[in-house]
This record gives sequence, C-alpha cells and structure tokens, in this order.
Amino acid sequence: MTQSTRIVLARRPEGRPDPSDFRTEIADLPALKDRDVLLETLYLSLDPYMRGRMSDARSYADPVQIGDVMVGATVSRVAQSRHGAWAEGDIVLSGNGWQTHAISDGTGLRKLDPKVASPSTALHVLGMTGFTAWSGLGNIGKPAQGETVVVAAASGPVGSMVGQIARLRGARAVGIAGGPEKCAYLLDELGFDAAVDHRAADFAERLAEACPDGIDVYFENVGGSVWDAVLPLLNKFARVPVCGLVAHYNDKGAGTGPDRLPATMGAVLSKSLTLRGFIMSEFMESQMPDFLKEASDWVAQGKLHWREDVVDGLEAAPEAFIGMLEGKNFGKLIVKVAEL
Repeated sequence: MTQSTRIVLARRPEGRPDPSDFRTEIADLPALKDRDVLLETLYLSLDPYMRGRMSDARSYADPVQIGDVMVGATVSRVAQSRHGAWAEGDIVLSGNGWQTHAISDGTGLRKLDPKVASPSTALHVLGMTGFTAWSGLGNIGKPAQGETVVVAAASGPVGSMVGQIARLRGARAVGIAGGPEKCAYLLDELGFDAAVDHRAADFAERLAEACPDGIDVYFENVGGSVWDAVLPLLNKFARVPVCGLVAHYNDKGAGTGPDRLPATMGAVLSKSLTLRGFIMSEFMESQMPDFLKEASDWVAQGKLHWREDVVDGLEAAPEAFIGMLEGKNFGKLIVKVAEL
C-alpha cells in the first residue's frame, strides 16, 4: 500500500491566508485497478488562482472543499501502471494537487520529453501560464506592429511571457514590476523596452514617461493603484485583457478603497475601450496545439527566457503560496516535491 502526504484546506481564509488554513495529512492509497496509474509528484505549481479556489464565493470554478487536497498542476513520474498507454518511468504533466502521490485513470495526462525541455517548463513557459499569456494577448490584446503593450506583474510567469510575445509580434513591451531587481531583469534578461517600478513614489509619472505614445494594449494581472496609473494613458480603441486582480485577492468583502468604476466606465465610453476578462480554458481545446508548436519553436531558438523560483519540499508550499500573493517570489514559483 502506498501512502501519500497531502496538504488539504483546513478552513476558508478571511483576507490574507494563514498557514493554519492548511493541514498536512497522511493518506493510504487503494490498490490500482485496471487502467490506473500511480503518479509520484516531482514538481508542484503554485499560482494566484488557488486563492480564489480557497473561497466559497461564486466563481468560474468550484471551490476546494474543506478537507480536500489543494488543487494544482504538477509534473509527475509514473511509479506504477496498469494502463496500456503509460509505462513506469514516464514523466507527465498532471493535476495531482498538493500531494506526493495520486492515482489517475490517465485522463488529461500529457507525456513530457525531458530531452526537449526541462519537465518543469510544462508548468509555465510550455504550460498553463505560457498559454494564458499567448491566448489572452492573441485573442484579446491583438497587438499590431509598433503598438505599445504594457503588462503588470511583468516579472511573473504570465507577465514575462506577455512582454516577450509582444516583442516577437513586433510591438513595444513595457513591464510593471516591484523593485529595481525585477525591473532590471525585465530589461537585461527578457528584453523589454522599458520597465517601471510600481513601488516608486512617482510611479504614475514614470509610467507616462515610458509610454510617450500612450498604451494600446494593457494586460491586466493586478488591479488596484496600478490600474489608476494605466487608465489615463490608454489610447482610443485600446484593448485590455483582464487575466488577474492579485491586488484584490485578499480583500475582505467589498473593500474600503476608492471606487474605480465611474472613471473606468467613463474611459470605456469616451475611448471606445475593450475590456475583456478571460479564463485560459476557454481557448484551450482549439488553440493549445498551436501554442505548444509555436512556443516550443521559440524555446528551441532561444527566443523565450524564464526564471524559476523553486522551494524544496511539499511542506514549504503554504508559506511559499502566501508569500507569492504578496509578491515575494521572483519568477515562476514551483515546489520541488521529489527528485526527477
């Protein structure tokens, strides 16, 4: 009998999550049935959307129930197999969540080739976050040659891809990030045309200087005061793919900040703006093969760059996740659960 160490939701957080909102358990897994595989988790992806799944508020996906394993994409190794399509030792993209082992019937697994790219890239540049950037920018942002694309949380896994893809499409990329180190990373390693520190006292003025011709596409990952600085700079017919609002994920109730709706709706009307929220799953079935082909070619050609922020051990996941919501990570946050 195989035992799985797993982290479950102990209670629903109010505002900022706390380590006590999680609980670690040991579970006995049943014997494999025909067409089952036993998966050993190697890497776990930590992503902002998980905060929404901890809440029971109405959303695009069902909440994690109290006592259930926290959700999450994983890279796993097939430890045992009674399924003809999968062999022991295969490395796969999976959805084990926050646990060391899981049983799967093979549905939704994608085989990875470690010779083509590091398997962990299936959790970002060649996975969900990469596809989120590619699909949101392509379907909603639609940057044209020479246009200005601005992206918030630009040093993160989605934002870093947005800026790089924008430049590959011939647009000008301006990244917003927190702190000089992250801004230098955007310029020196990712090739952004400009980078602006949202922590600077004169952030709005610096953003305006970085966008002398205004903003044609704004890829929204943050909300809050960053949106306040972006809104006046949006050009007529600008497009705003709304991917995330991390500045508000820990808000309690309606919040006590300024009411941004009148100014936003006024600009939507007067500038003929397009604001379109999206969840990458709406494009996945029809567009994922095209993304994987194009992004894999870019990776092979050295045209895409990324940074991983790796923490060791499943037990580190709660603290790392809480820190990510506060911007403490630098790059794609991954938990290394077991050796490859």
